[in-house]
Amino acid sequence: MINTNPFAELSASIDPVIMQTYIIVMVVLVVGGTIFDMVHKKSAQYFFAKMETDKAKAKREVGGGEKISLAIQTALIEGATSSEFCNPMRRIAHLLGMYGFVLYVATTAIMVFGFPTPATPTPEILPTLWWIGGLMVCVGGYWFWFFIRVDVSAEGHSPFRLVRADLFIVSLLLSTTFGLIWAYAQATGGGTWTTIFLGLYLLSTTVLFGSVPWSKFSHMFFKPAAALEKRISVANGTRANLPEPADRTNPAVRDSHSMELLKDAPQSMGLGIKREQPRHY
Repeated sequence: MINTNPFAELSASIDPVIMQTYIIVMVVLVVGGTIFDMVHKKSAQYFFAKMETDKAKAKREVGGGEKISLAIQTALIEGATSSEFCNPMRRIAHLLGMYGFVLYVATTAIMVFGFPTPATPTPEILPTLWWIGGLMVCVGGYWFWFFIRVDVSAEGHSPFRLVRADLFIVSLLLSTTFGLIWAYAQATGGGTWTTIFLGLYLLSTTVLFGSVPWSKFSHMFFKPAAALEKRISVANGTRANLPEPADRTNPAVRDSHSMELLKDAPQSMGLGIKREQPRHY
């Protein structure tokens, strides 16, 4: 089952051209939705204006080579490892979902465009990776949804409570879940259930890629840009108008503290409010 291309099997009832056209339409929806979101929220305008403001206030000029180095650091640290997440469990769940989604989407496109029918045998590794990617999304997504979401873990709300901000994660989980169930039903001769889950798969996938202007889908494009802009602001000295981190090993800085009690306090003050999880609902 996991070695069989489910889309090649589907070609017996749906023309591969229709499947390929559907994927192209989904790509257009993502691109168009992201552009619409940028124009509507003026995200690009904000970033360009902020870059010009920071450039005018910069204490030093950041050269092209340094910008490339900062971009590589952003891609490797914030992008590839999601270092912005302090909670290690949330970070792992996010990485599972992110890499699983990339693997799932990439193998879907390769199988639909490269091996659309049984006449062109699909390398067994592709459907296997498709299943692995889908399962990674489900593990990371459901783990986040039921156990890590702040309004569930810290505020005590029901995990079945839905708000508009949940549109992306819910449609992603439904699309992936229905896709895997459909592939399983098709491989095991599910009959009517195969058609039902195929319909649910297509519906939830259309919502996922068609709801970009109203969901958090486009954040995956904005976050790297924001992370890069932050690194550049630190490099050129503007630091987003924030002060330099206090060096308490410097006697002059330590003695300038307004509270006598903290002048001789240790560098590490302990866990503080992080000593326990905020679950006092």
